[in-house]
Amino acid sequence: MRRTARTPRTSRKKRSSLANRAIAASAALILGGGGLVAANVYASAGEGPSGSPPTTRAQNTGRQMSTIDCPDAGNELPDVPEQARPEVDRELAAMDTQITDAYRQFADRKEQISRDPGLAENAVLGPLRNKRTASLDRIGIAIGRAGERPAGIEGLAGCSLRADDSASGNPGGDAGDGGNSSNGGDGGSGDGGQDDGQGQDQGQNQGQGDDQGQGDNQGQGDNQGQGDDQGQGDDQGNGQDPGQGQGGQGGNGPEPSDFVDIQSVQPNVQRPRQRRGASRGTFTTDCGRNENGKFNPDNVIVAPGVSNGAHHMHDYIGNQANDAFASDDDLANGATTCRNQGDRSTYYWPVLRLQNGQDEADVNADGGGKDQNVGEIQTPSQVTLKFVGSPVSRVTAMPRFLRIITGDAKAFTNGDANANASWSCTGFEDRQLKDKYPICPEGSQVVRTFAFQNCWDGQNTDSANHRTHVAFAQPNGRCPNGFRAVPQLVQRIVYDVPPGPGFAVDSFPEQLHKPITDHGDFINVFDQRLMKKMVRCINDGRRCR
Repeated sequence: MRRTARTPRTSRKKRSSLANRAIAASAALILGGGGLVAANVYASAGEGPSGSPPTTRAQNTGRQMSTIDCPDAGNELPDVPEQARPEVDRELAAMDTQITDAYRQFADRKEQISRDPGLAENAVLGPLRNKRTASLDRIGIAIGRAGERPAGIEGLAGCSLRADDSASGNPGGDAGDGGNSSNGGDGGSGDGGQDDGQGQDQGQNQGQGDDQGQGDNQGQGDNQGQGDDQGQGDDQGNGQDPGQGQGGQGGNGPEPSDFVDIQSVQPNVQRPRQRRGASRGTFTTDCGRNENGKFNPDNVIVAPGVSNGAHHMHDYIGNQANDAFASDDDLANGATTCRNQGDRSTYYWPVLRLQNGQDEADVNADGGGKDQNVGEIQTPSQVTLKFVGSPVSRVTAMPRFLRIITGDAKAFTNGDANANASWSCTGFEDRQLKDKYPICPEGSQVVRTFAFQNCWDGQNTDSANHRTHVAFAQPNGRCPNGFRAVPQLVQRIVYDVPPGPGFAVDSFPEQLHKPITDHGDFINVFDQRLMKKMVRCINDGRRCR
């Protein structure tokens, strides 16, 4: 989707292994507490490390069911033969659509389900399970043609209703203690940046230095130091009316409890220590702020060849050829918004919207209103794309067409193991949030930061689950065995939005616009000459553009 050009708006108005993933979908629903509640206990190993015992989570009586929770089949299929990947990707995208359709059925029938609890199983969970069973069977057949069919794949079919534990009206809601902001990452802790005096603190327990304002040198990696002391969630709204009620403009979030006053959050950023041999340089590329309004709800990394594969709208800067059907050749030959034409990389992320009652042109479109993403899309006031080095070693060039995803678009239901994006406010960037939106004081702007994986396996530009070919550095700054350090992309995106609640990131509808679902996508399309320059600058300790 390309919106008609206009003046930019900067308004001031783990899941674990198959064997351990067991879900007992609840049909024991009762009416109470003014809404739909559950009286069952179901088992889920979703948030534990691979190979850990299943975790039992109690949905206590009195909790209102808010969404649908399904195993993320894509995360459970790390090994898919190359020849089977197109079919598997299509089926995984179809399963995402099945969930969004089922969520719509659930949301539309909440009142009926509350009066007739059996309707949840008969009208929502049962049909969804049948569709997922068929898709999983097709995935198994596709993999089996080229290799060994994955064992236990049918165990991923069942889904359940779940509560939003942070929502007001649920026991434990409005706790506001940082929630799911425990350290987590994609196979490591990303202590992969450096502190050269410019706030380039990528990695474990890191982020931006205090009072960094509008500077472009802030970054942090996975494990960004979000601890339990993340501010007080009750009375977070400071009396402000977000203009969205309890369920957001689209009726599916965010909740007032998803916001926290940044001034109540304790500083939680720790800077990584520099070691001998560190690559201390930086390379910054300027690709604009999506002033020309290129949007679409596709994701060529996760769902190639599938329109609306993301079910939410993305901002795009850099390569202008990016859509669901773009090949590597299309990207190599595409126009770019980057000032240096040697950078035809594509950088994209979910749009941020003001939930102010205003509709966008996509109100009746896929990825927009049809997927319950509504409100006024905001053009960032600033976007910084900076590549930094390793705190312990030199970096090597990234291969062309390397694909990297940081964060997890399904982290609300998957758990926070891959939730790497963070939220803050200008002037307060020594305080990073993972599972809360910040309420910034007057004169301060909202900041989203993405630090991408900084270790590459030396062989693959992608992997079946789009994660295992890259990793974050370990706590000592070194890459895991078999991986090598590459320049780390750190994106900092700033928005001039009114203080207080009232904005949200686009998401899959069942993810309820939770801040923890924020994520960024990158495909490297630097030409060889410019990539060599980047590597030399970083390794030589220079600051280049």
